[in-house]
Amino acid sequence: MSIRIEVWGDYACFTRAEMKADRVSYPIITPSAARGLIEAIYWHPGLKYHIDRIYLLSPKGRALKEGKDPIRFVNVNRNEVSEKLNNSEAMSAINNGKKIALYTSQVIQPRTSLILRDVHYVIEAHFDMTDKATPSDNPGKFQDILRRRLERGQCYHTPCFGCREFPAHFREWHGEEVPAVKYSQDLGFMLYDMDYSDPQNIRPMFFRAKLVDGVLDLRDCEVVS
Repeated sequence: MSIRIEVWGDYACFTRAEMKADRVSYPIITPSAARGLIEAIYWHPGLKYHIDRIYLLSPKGRALKEGKDPIRFVNVNRNEVSEKLNNSEAMSAINNGKKIALYTSQVIQPRTSLILRDVHYVIEAHFDMTDKATPSDNPGKFQDILRRRLERGQCYHTPCFGCREFPAHFREWHGEEVPAVKYSQDLGFMLYDMDYSDPQNIRPMFFRAKLVDGVLDLRDCEVVS
């Protein structure tokens, strides 16, 4: 069963997999980020989401000027830490009555990020039932729950555009047609998802992303790892 969800926000960063030091965003939301956004609204072990299409819309609240590139990048400088606390070390310190801390002044690093500004999409997705569904679960039940949560603005945690500091607004799209911007571009290879079939060798999967008249069609796309 399919559903369309409108999402928008001020900033977004869907970090390119090949970038190591500084963050550089893909030009549009990735399929895995879109799926994670929906799962933040409603997730259940008995269902699995699949992203079918992503529509690129004009910035929320204003019309796109003729000839203007709808994909807008901006450079930001941020301070980040080069280390993080290890969960096992923290638990060991607690159990032994010791203190553990991370002093940001000692591990702080300035980083430059090339991020997206004024993002606005419609995500079209469907879900399949998994073997973890109970006898009382069914597609209609899951779709009704998802739509109620969209209507009420409910979520398990705040949906975001790639990074936690870039929250996403959301609601169900009720229109018949999606007014995608008339913009086409070959976006090159983009991250599709992560392959977790072998926990000891988690691998990224990529696909050739092509934006045609503002629509990124993911149905039957060729995925390589």
